[in-house]
Amino acid sequence: MIPLCVPNLGGNEAAYLQECITSTFVSSVGPFVDRLASLTAEAAGAAHAVPTSSGTTGLQLALVAAGVGLGDLVVLPSFTFIASANAISHCGARPWLMDVDAGSWTLDPVLLRRMLETQAERRGGALRHKATGARVAAIMPVYTLGQPADMDAIGAIARDFGLPVVADAAAALGARYKGRPVGAMGADLSVFSFNGNKTVTSGGGGAVLGNDPVQMALVGHLSTTARVGSAYDHDRVGFNFRMTNIQAAVGVAQLERADALVAAKRRISATYDQAFAGLAGVGRFPVPEWAESACWFSGLVLSSSVADLCQKLRAKGIEARPFWKPIHLQEPYRVAPATDMAVADGVWDRVVTLPCSTHLTDAEQSRVIDAVREALS
Repeated sequence: MIPLCVPNLGGNEAAYLQECITSTFVSSVGPFVDRLASLTAEAAGAAHAVPTSSGTTGLQLALVAAGVGLGDLVVLPSFTFIASANAISHCGARPWLMDVDAGSWTLDPVLLRRMLETQAERRGGALRHKATGARVAAIMPVYTLGQPADMDAIGAIARDFGLPVVADAAAALGARYKGRPVGAMGADLSVFSFNGNKTVTSGGGGAVLGNDPVQMALVGHLSTTARVGSAYDHDRVGFNFRMTNIQAAVGVAQLERADALVAAKRRISATYDQAFAGLAGVGRFPVPEWAESACWFSGLVLSSSVADLCQKLRAKGIEARPFWKPIHLQEPYRVAPATDMAVADGVWDRVVTLPCSTHLTDAEQSRVIDAVREALS
């Protein structure tokens, strides 16, 4: 079976894991945690990074540090993985779901401004959602498939309405927006995931990125149970959201090869795009001129059945999968405030992802291409 996306563990991962075992630093304190923080900040062009136990816990920490709390609303594109919405819910808040832009599959800034202008109002010193009275507390753009949102436009809207921006950059390590890396795209805080299917993995884990030292110190403080000093004193309700040294050891080995891993993702994506160009009933993932995607996943947009193609490929020993079902169609969020979803509804069930592990061989990719062409003929 040619798998969809598996880790490339051909570097120093095993050696660094052995260092953890030999040193007995296997928990949430150890040299690899510090090294991962430094390498992640460097790779993202951010001043600071705080490693976390997952991308989801990283989002929750970032939202709390940005001031999101009980009863608030956070603007979120509906076309995202459910972890984005769950992180909001874990803060006691709710997502305000909005449609995405057809040219990027990321939060539509034109729609965002219109909704804030017409469906929210200043009341009692806060921006409030007219229909529910809830405070609008933040904007969470999602960098879909490793593709940055239009952050200059979103940032301008956020400044106009006095809202912080917390970016779900889970799969966007290596992405660029108008030449700028994730840590310099304009979000107040951004969050990576290092899940096993990400281009750079620590097996599990994530990291919060930011440039404000005070805010990032708060993120770090919250992630370590809000403990003050070496005694068992805690100054607020915190979280145990720390990454372990064992996870960080794998992540450090991966980050040492991050440029090569991202380049492999882009090469695989470009090969698919070239191979399927002009094929009837097949479209490519959007490529806005202002973004350079990290190309986390590769795939197609079909006019025919995704399930049928996946079944035919599996019969040939090739794994392919559909992509995210939007949040407004998920049971826990069916009653969340939401816009019309013309773009998300029109695209989500037509997306199929294809094998794109960074060590996918040319022969394996050719086999996938031939099988797709045969299945769609």
